[in-house]
Amino acid sequence: MESEEQADARLQLYAYLQPREHHRTYLAIMRLFTSTLLADLSPGEVASALAADERAGRIDPGESDVDNVLARLRQLKDWGNLVAGRRETIAASIAEFQQGSIRYQVSKLAVRVQRDVDELLRVPEGAREVSRELLPAIERGLSELGETLAAAAIRDSEAPLSNTARRARELLAERVTTLFLQHAELASTVRDFYAYLGQVLNRHHLGAQEISGFRNLLVEYIQLVVEDVLRHTPAIARRLADLAGARVELLRLLSPSEPLDETVERTRGRTHSDWQELTDWFVDRPGNPSQVTALREATTRAIGALLASVKRASTGGGLLPNRRTELIKLAGWLGQATQDEAHAIYAAAFGLYSARNLLPSPEHDGDDEHTPWADGPAIDVTVSVRGRGDRGARGRTSRIMDDPMTEQGLLAEAREADARRTAAADELAAASENLDGATLSGEALGALCELLTLAMAQREGVTEPGAATDQVRGLQLSLTPEEGRTTVIRSSAGTLTLRDTAVDIDRVTTKGAR
Repeated sequence: MESEEQADARLQLYAYLQPREHHRTYLAIMRLFTSTLLADLSPGEVASALAADERAGRIDPGESDVDNVLARLRQLKDWGNLVAGRRETIAASIAEFQQGSIRYQVSKLAVRVQRDVDELLRVPEGAREVSRELLPAIERGLSELGETLAAAAIRDSEAPLSNTARRARELLAERVTTLFLQHAELASTVRDFYAYLGQVLNRHHLGAQEISGFRNLLVEYIQLVVEDVLRHTPAIARRLADLAGARVELLRLLSPSEPLDETVERTRGRTHSDWQELTDWFVDRPGNPSQVTALREATTRAIGALLASVKRASTGGGLLPNRRTELIKLAGWLGQATQDEAHAIYAAAFGLYSARNLLPSPEHDGDDEHTPWADGPAIDVTVSVRGRGDRGARGRTSRIMDDPMTEQGLLAEAREADARRTAAADELAAASENLDGATLSGEALGALCELLTLAMAQREGVTEPGAATDQVRGLQLSLTPEEGRTTVIRSSAGTLTLRDTAVDIDRVTTKGAR
């Protein structure tokens, strides 16, 4: 058992992967050393190889300089990823001697770390397919292993040093190695698949397409996986029980002719612990359920979680999910904003703007300037405000319901309306050079009429010019009185004629423009 100091030293092998200064250079160097077998490189050779990465922009400029490379190699050696070697060399200077005589090789554990890193970077984000075809292969392998073990034991008892006995041992070792490789691949794919499944099913919101996809995944794919596991597990358990009595003889035949040092890492299947781990994957023990049982329980939980997601999305019967993540993100924005920006963010997030009267002005405040306000129309006031001065709502407070499907539908309608309005604005901008000769669509004519209404409202008199701006899409319309000028605007919905008026449409830059 390794000590805590040894464990800490091994964890230093991952230090070069942290997002720190020069970490891309460290990664490029380690890939260089692990790309070939028995790589033995000097700083100068490493610098020459890194020059291509520097030209391609994969590492920072200047990182292929020999002095910088020498510093990076020494740091990797301190972390334990590289080991130093020395080779006889002929040098014309001390610097050349230092660069050519000191050579580096990669350590065994560093090769494994870099191999796992490259594999992790290639893994896609989606689910990993379970290699369920390995289950019958494992069952056949255990059956053939029993026959091979019996034959190898007979050959070894008759003539231990004969070629026949040696070939029997080699065949036995081949079957054991194949068996454990197949099981390792099966266990790895099962763990990765259920880790991804749990990650997605724990989300509060799932779209309609996601729910449909996971329903098919659970009903079809997972059902096949579980059925295959349950169908082959009893036969595999029987084969393992048959081999349990002959395990001592099996390990003896697999042992090398010469004793190996304790530090040598042996191939899987050569120790009692390896076989016990394989047995525990398929067979339950008191107080130690097998991985097959865990697989069945995980499938049950996944189906329950999916049904809950479907019910929540289809009926809207659940409470609104926790918004902790969104609130933390909002707090980060507020913490980094200036005072004016913080007020704007707060108002946009919660809709708490300054007090405004959003009611239209009464008639007596408009055209009729002679009617006193006391004689004007009254505004209805609720009984609670008029009698008690209480603005609070009465009755039981209703729950805030979460209806993701309706929410997604409304968002889709809003996006579609926004897209139509943007297309109408682009059409108006394109037709601005020849507005009289263009034929607008109904959407574009509607957007034009809105801007015309706002521009006319801005004029102080009939003979004064007016302008209106669409702050979101950066479109400005200007009205200029011009005697004798007639502007005719045609569209599929009708024709608009403006007399004694010139209309100009321009693109402008606004804070809210897209």
